Amino acid sequence: MSVRISYEDAVAVVTLDRVEALNALNEELISQIGDAIDEVARSRARAVVFVGEGRKAFCAGADIKEIQRRSPEEMRRAVAFGQGTFAKLDTLAIPSIAVLQGFTLGGGLELALACTFRVAFGDIKIGLPEIKLGLIPGYGGTQRLPRIVGPARALEIILSGRMIHTEEAERIGLVNAIEQGADSREVGVRYAQQFTEFSAGAILNARKAVAAASETSLAAGLEIEAELLVEAFGAEDGREGMSAFVEKRAARFNRS
Repeated sequence: MSVRISYEDAVAVVTLDRVEALNALNEELISQIGDAIDEVARSRARAVVFVGEGRKAFCAGADIKEIQRRSPEEMRRAVAFGQGTFAKLDTLAIPSIAVLQGFTLGGGLELALACTFRVAFGDIKIGLPEIKLGLIPGYGGTQRLPRIVGPARALEIILSGRMIHTEEAERIGLVNAIEQGADSREVGVRYAQQFTEFSAGAILNARKAVAAASETSLAAGLEIEAELLVEAFGAEDGREGMSAFVEKRAARFNRS
């Protein structure tokens, strides 16, 4: 197996393990990532962390030798499969965190972009270099990157194919934080734990509301926000949270 799943308290850790290929994405690895997301969704995990095996790369992109052998129709099916796999993270009820270290390129960055948060561990080198091969990103890079860093900056990154390092990645909002630790797993679990103590329903509603900001008009988004707030207000966790605040005690949220 090229993907391993482990659990540390309420945090699931998904490890990409094609270390001999810098964890590059082939069809088998993408399929196993999808299976891992499905397993985590069925578990009691409250957050999921993606890490790459080894120190050299989170994921160095797609396996070009595999891609080169495809016909256009095979490429169309493969792209749809990859997009569909990464899109599972959009509907996952819990936050996902990609811990980037070393090289995070092409499809590896697109996997990270599909996660809720991205954390830099050490000196990272990230980018979408497909233009250098006469190609463009195909696993969501042209759609998710503009939503994170803005259209003009995203287009500059895609058209130049250049490498972005740690400090710039944080400055432009491509990574949420720069963290230190013994290894990427430790960093990811520590970062993820801040999202595991609150109401699972409230976290899901907040994610839905923020997602609406880039998918609808402001007026429609405000309506969605209001409905989701009312839903949270009427839920058991909402009543528990307010009671705990008034009674000056720790809230006992439903974390399943």
